[in-house]
Amino acid sequence: MRKETFLAGGVRTAIGSLSGALAEVSAPALGGIVVKAALERAGLSFDQVDEVIFGNVIGAGCGQNVARQSAIGAGLSVSVGATTVNKVCGSGLKAVMLADQAIQCGEVSAIVAGGTENMTRAPYLLEKARQGYRLGHGEIVDAMIRDGLWDAYRNIHMGSCGDLCARRFQ
Repeated sequence: MRKETFLAGGVRTAIGSLSGALAEVSAPALGGIVVKAALERAGLSFDQVDEVIFGNVIGAGCGQNVARQSAIGAGLSVSVGATTVNKVCGSGLKAVMLADQAIQCGEVSAIVAGGTENMTRAPYLLEKARQGYRLGHGEIVDAMIRDGLWDAYRNIHMGSCGDLCARRFQ
């Protein structure tokens, strides 16, 4: 028999602009603010949370396991499980789906699920710097484009993919 899963305490950060007011706030810090606010809105205490599942696409420069950092930043115990999901644009939604599955399987009772990102803080990458640049030009790669906004299979910008899909399924 399927258990009932409830969404409670929905929260999101403000929709900012590139290099705007939130430029200096890391994705894990934004996540921590959201986790704490979601628990307050849902009326859950920190000790009721079994796990945090958070989506994050551009992990470069964020440090390990953004979900864990967000959970600890919110004030949750280090004993609370935390998993970071990268499914590109669907990362946050996949986190919610995984949370539902964990509840259905009886693994947990309460999960905080969502996602966090700060595109302004996406670093630039020097992909050959570890081996050293010898002769010729080097390339600086924008992690925001490479990891977040570029189709790795068609080698085109995701905005172009959206346009192609819109035309195809009109």
